[in-house]
Amino acid sequence: MKLITLFTLIFFVTACSPPEPGSDEWYEEKYDELIETIPNTDLTFEEFKAILENPVYEEDNYNENDKIANDTEKNMTQVTIQTSLGEIKLELNDEKAPITVENFKTIADSGYYEGTIFHRVINGFMVQGGGLTADMNNKSSETSPIQNEANNGLSNDRGTIAMARTGDPHSATSQFFINHKDNGFLNHTGENPQGWGYAVFGAVTEGMDVVDQIADVATGNVGPYQDVPLEIITIESVTISE
Repeated sequence: MKLITLFTLIFFVTACSPPEPGSDEWYEEKYDELIETIPNTDLTFEEFKAILENPVYEEDNYNENDKIANDTEKNMTQVTIQTSLGEIKLELNDEKAPITVENFKTIADSGYYEGTIFHRVINGFMVQGGGLTADMNNKSSETSPIQNEANNGLSNDRGTIAMARTGDPHSATSQFFINHKDNGFLNHTGENPQGWGYAVFGAVTEGMDVVDQIADVATGNVGPYQDVPLEIITIESVTISE
């Protein structure tokens, strides 16, 4: 069970004075928390560390302006996420993830995302938002959970956007994350609770520098939440254009 769903597990960070991200102590504490959560995992410390430390980049997917090259011949929905740190533009893959894209468009068109924040950030992993307000209260999208489309062949590569969820594979509603690095261990490996993975439904076309800025902010603990940016990063608007 080496390609287990680590998404919710890697988020745990020690209270008080957490070690510097990327230090040996940081990796050791992350791995200890993984073992406490899933005692029967056979993922070794070295493999766990390699997942976070040595992502495999596909350089051909990027142009000189750090934009992700997408297949423009496919059906794509254009999205602009205006954040307090700048603008992120994406293309959503209607063909590969029709349920997920339609869900995101419906929620965005309702104005729901305005005023939500990026509430969970791990440099070298991902930035997550679309579910909490600045006072760290959950905001209900008043939508039903959707079918997990992680079996669509799209990978959790740097710059892709995917749906966040609970341990239930088919529990995603509004929260999403943008992969800061290649995170192949989040991909679909089987139609079972351990293997469903996280559904990618689009990719950043412009604004990875903004994603990098978000990933680089200082984080800490706020109430029960870990990895919370100490600087509030607000989603000011999400605009859809076909």
